[in-house]
Amino acid sequence: MATGHTDPQRRERIIAATLDHIAEEGIAGVSHRKIATRAGVPLGSMTYHFAGIDDLLREAFTRFADHFVAVFEHHLGPVDSPEQAREAVTDLIHSLSEGPQRDLVLTHELYTLAARRPEYRELTQAWMLRSRHLLERHFDPDTARQLDALVEGLTLHRALDRAPHDRALTREAVKRITAA
Repeated sequence: MATGHTDPQRRERIIAATLDHIAEEGIAGVSHRKIATRAGVPLGSMTYHFAGIDDLLREAFTRFADHFVAVFEHHLGPVDSPEQAREAVTDLIHSLSEGPQRDLVLTHELYTLAARRPEYRELTQAWMLRSRHLLERHFDPDTARQLDALVEGLTLHRALDRAPHDRALTREAVKRITAA
């Protein structure tokens, strides 16, 4: 194993290994030893880079939330009309629901943690606020809040349904919420 001086990406590998571990085994299985082994770093690197497991989890889930916000930005950023915005939200829902199973699992692991622990609720609220701000570029705040919930709900339903609904139904749901 490389020393910290010759391994400037060690912290990033630890964060990536944490997310991979959570996606495969769940949050309950996270330990310094398991993450260090998965990341290929000495056990002491864990406490060198992170104050504890909670610090590591907050950092890992913050990175994950940043990833999701970037996905929102990718879909909503280049939009310049209400109709394009509605289609972008439809694309976003289908992109997320058809995306990696890993993202779905990580999202729900974070939500479960946030439901139990207020300090993680703050992280999820910050994530939702960032997503809504991107939606508010194209819709009023109340509509953006409803669309954000629709994105979450339809993504989950489409991802877990054996016969997910088609784009026409998603498009109609987005249209109904945005019709004002």
